[in-house]
Amino acid sequence: MRTHLTLPLMDSNPFLVFPESTGRYMDEPDHKLERLAHNTPHFNLHYVKSGEGFVEVDGQWEPLYAGDAFLYFPNQHQKYRTSESNPWDVYWLHFYGDRLAEILTEQGFRQSVIWSTRHGKALEASIQHLIDVVESSKLLRPSALSTATYGVLAEFMEQAVPFRLRRKHDTKEAIRELLPAMQDSACQPFVLEDWAAQIGVTPQYFCKLFRKSTQMSPMDFITLCRIRRAKQQLMDDLDYPVGEIAQMCGYPSVSYFIKRFKEKEGLTPAAYRQHHSFP
Repeated sequence: MRTHLTLPLMDSNPFLVFPESTGRYMDEPDHKLERLAHNTPHFNLHYVKSGEGFVEVDGQWEPLYAGDAFLYFPNQHQKYRTSESNPWDVYWLHFYGDRLAEILTEQGFRQSVIWSTRHGKALEASIQHLIDVVESSKLLRPSALSTATYGVLAEFMEQAVPFRLRRKHDTKEAIRELLPAMQDSACQPFVLEDWAAQIGVTPQYFCKLFRKSTQMSPMDFITLCRIRRAKQQLMDDLDYPVGEIAQMCGYPSVSYFIKRFKEKEGLTPAAYRQHHSFP
């Protein structure tokens, strides 16, 4: 399957970024390209949804898998191909803008052609949205085309980690994958050692990885989840005493629950309920 959408170049481009072409290649075992530097006037971003492919870097073919991406700047020699035995499903975008090289260079995106992503689904969704906008509006809504393209670029800049850090990224991604389960069980007793064991690291290293991934400690995250649950219970169950809600939210000590709640919300639980209750 090939989706290949092109747009004419704008003679006077008032936008920070604008698409030249975009699309998706899936189950195309003959997909391969080589472009010489003087034939590459635009930025070229590819994101691998699934399957396998290769990008040539310094004379070596580097394998790419689901969640990986590559970004070429204008006037870079480009050489990449899919795997014949396991063809990639790849989204791609060619784009341009007067200040993009400066902005991306300042953010460190010249240091590597190949990248991995923290949360590739978000990048995939942003490119698919751009494809939908191009198909529906073509050039009738240039501001929408620019906005959707900026969304792809911003998502890539947020999600990308250098390819050489893939192994470290995999461990950090494991932390992110634990977050829904940690949230669901936040009101149960929190045992740090049990969570660390789920990704095969020590409790100390788990805390370090957790802080790098979320900018907070594991216990801070658990506390936020408990307080959110407590706020909901205070509103949903107006007849429940504060002590009972404290127990429900993982705080055997009512006084400690009130202390933590006030630290986070600036009010005691009883005052919060009174302040937010409808007459």
